[in-house]
Amino acid sequence: MFYRPREPNDYGVSIGTILMDTTLDEIEFLASSQHRVGVLEALIETPLDRRDLRAATGASSPTMGRVLADLEDRRWISKEGRTYELTGLGMFVATRLGAFRDSMRLEHAVREVWPWLPHDLEGFSIELFADVTVSRPGPGYPYQPVERITELVQEAGLMRGFGMVMLKSSNLEVFFARSLVDLRSDYVYPPDVFEQILAWDPEAVLEAVQHPNCTVWLHDDLPLDDRCGICLFDDHVSICCYDGETGAFQATIDTGSLELVEWAESYYEQLRAEAKPFHDADDLVSPDSSL
Repeated sequence: MFYRPREPNDYGVSIGTILMDTTLDEIEFLASSQHRVGVLEALIETPLDRRDLRAATGASSPTMGRVLADLEDRRWISKEGRTYELTGLGMFVATRLGAFRDSMRLEHAVREVWPWLPHDLEGFSIELFADVTVSRPGPGYPYQPVERITELVQEAGLMRGFGMVMLKSSNLEVFFARSLVDLRSDYVYPPDVFEQILAWDPEAVLEAVQHPNCTVWLHDDLPLDDRCGICLFDDHVSICCYDGETGAFQATIDTGSLELVEWAESYYEQLRAEAKPFHDADDLVSPDSSL
């Protein structure tokens, strides 16, 4: 609404270009100083004096003097007695800067795992996330995603979802043991994935799925079934990411975001309605299987 790029000034430079350069200068002004950002963030909460601002930001006295002068020049802060507070303009800048930093922090967290997330599914967006925990295999220790799933299984009272989630023995042992005690589960599997699980320990798996706590569904056409699984642990969502070509476990991404929980529940309910219930191995195992 502020740009008129087709209207050049006397020097042949468009107004839009000038405004864009000015905007980038202001962004650089903030990004180049953690102390400026720190002062704005501290003053969102309450007016503070210079000593409190130094304590909050770690700035030296000369640095704080320059920071406060710069912010006053921009009319972002004002001084009342010994304390400083945000002006209306300063509050506008500080809150939007905070939102932008949160957005970039989230983007940074999911950047490396973005190729395996279900962004092909309708309604999925990075904007659905709030807090996020990303667990990836580390150098010399590739078990962090597996351990995160085990942790979530141990803590949950209800587990629902669809796709590839638990294929590792350590996850399966905890899951099926708890299914016989106090973990309620209702899960939609691709048939080939559940066949792998059944092959792991047919006796233990069949005992669990015949228990009232555990309901298994089979779906022949789950979306992205070679790339990720989505699981709801109580009011938490976990996305398990796999490499579609190698099958390697890449990461788990979990969050308590209400928006993502609602999105995952909607997809889960839709796929569950399309699936068929699993009763015994005859529902699944091919004639040439060893099971």
